[in-house]
Amino acid sequence: MTAVAIGVLGFAALFALLALRVPIGVAMLLVGVIGSASLIGLAPALASLGTLPLAYSRSYDLSVIPLFVFMGSLCTACGASRDFYNLAHAWVGHWRGGLASATVLACSGFAAVSGSSVATAVTMGSVALPQMRKFQYDARLATGCIAAGGTLGILIPPSTGFVVYALLTEQSIGKLFLAGIFPGLLLTLLFIVTIYLLTRLRPAWGPAGPVTPWSGRVRAVVRAAGMIAIAVISIGGIYLGVFTPSEAAAVGAFLAVVLCVWRSFLGNPTRGAALTGARRQIADSLLQTMRTTAMVFLILIGAQFFTPFLALSGIPGLLAESISGLQVPPQMILIAVIALYIVLGMFLDGFAMLVLTMPIVFPIVTGLGYDPIWFGVIVVILLEMGLITPPVGINVFVVKGLADDIPMHSIFVGVLPFWIAMMLCTGLLIAMPQIALLLPNSMIR
Repeated sequence: MTAVAIGVLGFAALFALLALRVPIGVAMLLVGVIGSASLIGLAPALASLGTLPLAYSRSYDLSVIPLFVFMGSLCTACGASRDFYNLAHAWVGHWRGGLASATVLACSGFAAVSGSSVATAVTMGSVALPQMRKFQYDARLATGCIAAGGTLGILIPPSTGFVVYALLTEQSIGKLFLAGIFPGLLLTLLFIVTIYLLTRLRPAWGPAGPVTPWSGRVRAVVRAAGMIAIAVISIGGIYLGVFTPSEAAAVGAFLAVVLCVWRSFLGNPTRGAALTGARRQIADSLLQTMRTTAMVFLILIGAQFFTPFLALSGIPGLLAESISGLQVPPQMILIAVIALYIVLGMFLDGFAMLVLTMPIVFPIVTGLGYDPIWFGVIVVILLEMGLITPPVGINVFVVKGLADDIPMHSIFVGVLPFWIAMMLCTGLLIAMPQIALLLPNSMIR
C-alpha cells in the first residue's frame, strides 16, 4: 500500500472516530501514532509517544494559553465583565436597537480580556438577555446579537484561536494578536450597522431604551476602567515591544487578580469576608482554567502526532503541487478554501477545523503568495462563522440554554444577518489586506 493510500485511510479513520464522539485530540493521537507506525515502523512511533507530549506541553510559548484563560475567567468570576455591558448600555442604550448594539459592544470589550467565544456569549447573554426581554425586543434580534457578538471572543485579542493557529503554523502570536484588532473593530461596526438596518426596517424589533444621564455615563466609565486598563496594558505592551505575548498574559493575569481582590473589598463590609470571596473566585477561575487548558493542550498534542503522519504520507505536498499546476487565478483557490471552511463549520468545532486543515491548507495558501498573518485572520473569522452556522452552531446552542423558551429556528434566523456581515468583513479583508496587516507590520519589536 502506498503512503498516500495510508494517508487517505488515516483521514477516513479520523472522521470515523469523530463520528463515534471520540475527543478530537485523542482521535488525532491514535491515527497519528498508528499511521506513522505503518510508514516508519512501530518503534519510532512509540518512542515519540513516550517523549513528545511532555516535551511539547513544557514549551514556554504555550504558557500564554492558561494565563489569558485565567485572566478572562477571573474577570468573569468577580463580576467585572458586567461593567462592559453597563458601559455600553449607558452610552448607546437609548438608540433604536440600542440594547442589541450595547450587547455587541460589550462582547467586543469582554473579548479583549477573555479570548473565548463561548465564555463571551454566556457572560454577556446572561446580562443582556433579561434587559432586552424587559424592553420587549424581538427574540430573533435579541438572541442573534448575543450569539454573533460572542464570536468576537476569538477574533479580538487575546484569542485562543490565534494562539492555536500560531502554534500550528509557527507564526508570531504577537503579530496575530495585533492583526486581529482592526478586523475585530470592523466586524463590531458591521454588527452595529446590521442592527441599525434591521431596526430601521422593523422598528418593533428593537425599541429605544431610556436615556442615561451624563453622571451615569461617567460612573459607568469609571466602573469599567479596571478591565479597560487590563486590555490596554496587555495588548498595548505587545505592540510597543514592552512585553512578549507570554509576558503580556502574565501581566494581564496578575492585574486581573488585583482587580478581583479590589472588587471583593468594595463589595464586602469586612476584610475577612473580602478575602474569602476573593479566594473563592480565584479558586473557581483556576479550576476553569485547568479544564480549558487541558482541552486545548490535548488537541495540540494530538496535532503533533497527526501532522507528521500527514507529512510522511505525502498528501500535503501532492495537493500543493497539483493545485499550483492548475491554470486558475490564486483568488479562485482562496475562494475554494473559504468555501471549504464554511462547509466544515457546519459540522466541526473550530479547533478541530484548525488542526485538521492547517497541515494541508497552509502550504497551499502560502505557496500562492498570501501573507500567513493575514490568512490567520481570515481563518479565525471563518471559525467565527462556524460558531453560528447550522446545524452545529455552538454559540446558538449556548444562547438556547440561556433562552430555553425561544425556538432554535428563531435563533438561527436571528443570526443570519450577522453571518452575512461576517461574509462582508471577509470580503473587505480580501480586498484590503492592510486592515489586518497595518498594526503587525508596524510593530516596534
